[in-house]
Order: sequence, then C-alpha cells, then structure tokens
Amino acid sequence: MIHTGYNPALVALSIGLAVFASYTALDLGARIRRPSPGPRWPWILGAALAMGGGIWSMHFVGMLAFDMGMAAAYDAGLTVLSLLIAVTVTGLAFIWVAYRGEGAATILVAGPLMGLGVAAMHYTGMAALQIPGDLAYDPVFVAASVAIAVSAATAALWLAFRNHGVGRKLMAAGIMGLAVAGMHYTGMAAATVTAEAEGAPHAHVAMLAPGQQNLALYVAGATFFILFLAMLGSSLDQQRIQRDLEASEARFRGAVQAVRGVLWTNDATGRMIGEQPGWSAMTGQSRDEYEGYGWAKVVHPEDAQATVEAWNETVRARSTFVHEHRVRTVDGTWRHFAIRAIPVLNETGGIREWVGVHTDITEQREAEAELRESNEEIQRYAYIVSHDLRAPLVNVMGFTSELEATRLDMRAALAGHPQAERIDADFDEALGFIKAAVNRMEGLIAAILKLSREGRRQFRPERLDMTALLQSLADAHRHQAEAARAVVTIAPDLPSIVADRLAIEQIFGNLLDNAIKYLDPSRPGQIVVTAQCAGSRGICFSVADNGRGIAERDHARVFELFRRSGTQDRPGEGIGLAHVKALVRGFGGRIEVRSQLGAGTTFNVTLPRGASTASAEDPELTPRVAA
Repeated sequence: MIHTGYNPALVALSIGLAVFASYTALDLGARIRRPSPGPRWPWILGAALAMGGGIWSMHFVGMLAFDMGMAAAYDAGLTVLSLLIAVTVTGLAFIWVAYRGEGAATILVAGPLMGLGVAAMHYTGMAALQIPGDLAYDPVFVAASVAIAVSAATAALWLAFRNHGVGRKLMAAGIMGLAVAGMHYTGMAAATVTAEAEGAPHAHVAMLAPGQQNLALYVAGATFFILFLAMLGSSLDQQRIQRDLEASEARFRGAVQAVRGVLWTNDATGRMIGEQPGWSAMTGQSRDEYEGYGWAKVVHPEDAQATVEAWNETVRARSTFVHEHRVRTVDGTWRHFAIRAIPVLNETGGIREWVGVHTDITEQREAEAELRESNEEIQRYAYIVSHDLRAPLVNVMGFTSELEATRLDMRAALAGHPQAERIDADFDEALGFIKAAVNRMEGLIAAILKLSREGRRQFRPERLDMTALLQSLADAHRHQAEAARAVVTIAPDLPSIVADRLAIEQIFGNLLDNAIKYLDPSRPGQIVVTAQCAGSRGICFSVADNGRGIAERDHARVFELFRRSGTQDRPGEGIGLAHVKALVRGFGGRIEVRSQLGAGTTFNVTLPRGASTASAEDPELTPRVAA
C-alpha cells in the first residue's frame, strides 16, 4: 500500500470540464427535439461529442490529478477506446430519445444505457493506466460509482429534453457536472494501488514523462476547443432561429396590415404598456396617454364602459377577448373596430402578456346598415305594392262574378240565334281564363305579403329541443307520409338550439313537406333527419330523401322566388324554398342542396353555434323511426 492524493488544480479543472460539457450537451440536446427544417443528426452528433467527449476529458484530467507516488503511463489503444465508448453510447442514448420520444419509458431505457456506457468508459480508462504496481477495486464503491453514473445520465437526458431558461439550464449543468465528477472520484475511491518495486515512492508529477507533464492542459484545451465549436454551432443556429422569428413577425405584421388591423400588446394584468406604434399611429395617442387604461379615452363614450367591463372580465377568466366598439382615429373620425385578443402563456402556465388586433370594419358595418335599410325599403315596397294590387284585383273578381250572373240573361237573349251555342262556349272559356289568372294573381300577392310580413317579424329566441320539435313536425305530416308509403326518421338526441320556434318550424316543415311531396312513387319513401358538428361554431341539420331528385342545373334556381324545377305535377307557388333560405340567412346560417335525378335529395341547413346554438358538445347521433 502506498499513499495517494490529488492535485487540487487539476481536480477543479476536471469539474469545470464536466459542467461546461453538461451545459453544451443540454443545449444541443434541447435542439434535437425542436421542429427544424434541417436534419437532426448534426445536433445528435454534437450532443454526443459534447457529452461523451466532455465526460471522457473530465475522467482523463481527473486521472492525471491522481497522485499515485509512482511512475504512470497510459495505453494509447485503451485510452482511445474509452473515448469511443463514451461518444458512441452517449450518441445512441440521444438517438433513442430523439426518435422514440421523451416519455418516461424512453428516458428509463436511454438513461441507464448512457450511465453504463459512462461507467464502461471510466473503467476502460482505468485499465489503460500502466503503473509498476497492482490495481484492485472495492465492489461496494464500484457499485456506487455505477449507480451515480446511471442516475446522472438519466437526469441529464431528462433535463436535455425539457425546455429551460438559461438560469435553469446553468443550474442543471452544475448539478450534472458535479454528479459526473462524483461518479469519477467514487470510482477512483474504489481503486487500491499496491507498489511492486522496493524503494521510496516519488512525487507523481516529477515521475511523469516530460511530454506528459502538460498532458492535462493539452486534453483540457482540446476539449474546451471542441465544446467551443459546439457552442458556436449552437449560436449560429440561434441566429438562424432569430432570423426566422423576425421573418415570421414581419409576415404577421404584414397580415395584420393586409386586413386593415392594428396589433397591440398588454401586460398580464390587462394594462397597455411599452411602445405601441400601431395604436399610436391609429389614434394619435402618445405613450403617456394610452398606458394603463388611457386607451379607453379614445373609445366612443357609449362603448367605453362596456369595453372596459368586458376586458376586465376576460382578463379574470383568462379567455379569448372578442368585442366590437368605435374608436376616435387620428383624423378625429369615429370608426368601427372588431377586437380579438388572446393570452400568451409562459412556461409555468401563467399569462405573460396579451396580444390583440383591432380590425377596421367601418365599411362593413356601413354596408350592412345600408343593406338592412334597403331590405326594409324593399319589404315596405312589396307590402305596399301587393296591398294596392289587391284593390283592383278585388274589382276584377267582383265584375267576373257579375259576368257569371248575367250568363242566364245572355242565354235567354240569344235563344234561337244560330251562333248562340258558340257564343256561350266562348264566353265560358274567357271567364275560365280570367278566373284562373285572378286566382294565380291572388296566390302571388298572398306570397309576397307573407314574405314581407316574415321579413319584418322579430325573432323570439328560445331553447328548442330539436328532437322533440322535428318529431312533432314528422307527426303532423304522418297522413301525407302514409299516403305516399314513406317513413320519416328523426335522429334521437339532436343538439338543442336557441332560435325562434316559428321560424325553425317553417324551415323544417317546408323541407319535410317537399321531401314527401316529391318522392318517387315507384319505391317506398325514406326521409331521414340527422345533425352533425359544422366546425367549432355551427351545427348542420340534414334532411335527406330517396325521391325524384333535382337536376344539377336547377340546384341554385330552386331557392329563387316563384321558380320551380322538374315536372310541375304538384301544387305550389315556388315560394317555399325562397322563404326557407330567407329564414336561414336571418339566423346567419346557410342552406345547401345535394341532389341527383332519380337518386334523391339532401338539404343541409347550417346554423351558427354562437348565434342559435347552446349545446357545447354533440352526442352520438343515430336515427329513430317516427312512431
């Protein structure tokens, strides 16, 4: 047994190498899992070289720090092998995690693999030690060093594939570096050196070969250079990411400008702070004027209180802010803006800031107001015209009745006349044409009046059980359906909606009536009503039949007023689907038709979830046969 010791400067250098290598490997390892347009293998290779090479370098410098009191040399082959083991096993561990995910099961495979590789590197490096003596190991300390290696490697991988700030990454690198150093020096504590030759031991440094005295510094310098190159590559990649972010931000700002929007940000509490160039350019407010809640001073007085209350409620709820108000712009005019803002979260799930956009919708609102006024004028005009047309029509109908009443007098007066029978037949035919035209005109005027009244009627929204409502409509059409040998099927548990009951009954009553009316008499009729989600904001109700079908050229015209398609062998004025479309548009929805001649027709009615729907989640929809 001989006395051993450590060179404190080289011990400190070895620990510094371990910490620096750990930080570099953590940084490179974190880049492996990020989505990137390029391949991942350069980052895997860099992380393997940083972690494996850094740990090997730390081991080698730690070995040179060990003062054994006798001459020592190292087998070049085993030394290189120990380096290859460290880099290869570390690379395999990074590859495993990179391509198999970062779950606990994956880490628990890759971590022990790396730890055992590090332990193998250490003891292979120890085997490369050539001394004039014997080297023995304490099994307990060996097991402890392997356990430390496995634990440290598992922790390293776990940290490498988690997002951290610089401060937390430095802390993790310090812990990892100390753990690696602890593994090494625990393994060294497991070794017992016994001298073979007689004589007093000599100082370790003095007995090193002249070329080996500065070997520790050479190894450390080369390792630091490798790690510097790795960090340089990481820095270049960071610059690329920064350029991509700047380009993305420029595209985002361009998109905001393209939709006539103004981008702004608020702090986590919902107050406007910092430079807001878009807001200043739009309103003319300076930073001192808009900071905090100063921005509310340029909101229209009628909208300001509601805006502040809605904003405060959104901040408390941490939800998306959707609002609309008028803002006084830099030229002193009031303009309408639609606002949408979302909270941006930090790594802990807290709100870091709010990002919002003011979109100018003044022209849209003005156009909508003009359209509403125009529609109201058209409805008033239609009502007046149809009402005024009715007066002369009543006179025509009255005088037609008078003519019919005088037919007997005409027949008596023409009795015995050779043309009496012909004149009576012509008179009867003329009266028939007049009556048919009058009835047709009466039907058209009644249809115009009906549409006019419906256009002026205010909707009264209420929660509607659509399954029960549609079932009641199917029951009302039961006699027609049975006469047509048809079965009407309503899906159970249809989503409830909030809408005007009468309007909904008119929409689906018309669709069911048409489906029954235009079935194909050559086969039993099948009419099915179902529903499904239409994105996040709507529900699509479908009324499908196996009837005659509609020619493709007529798909659009069936929604036009007084227009009908196909064979006109059923009574109707051609206003039903026009009325349905007007009602659906009144809800802010849409109606579409899919049909093929001889195969049947499907009408899809989509109602917006926010305006007319109250259910947040639709159950599974399965058909049920109407009783």
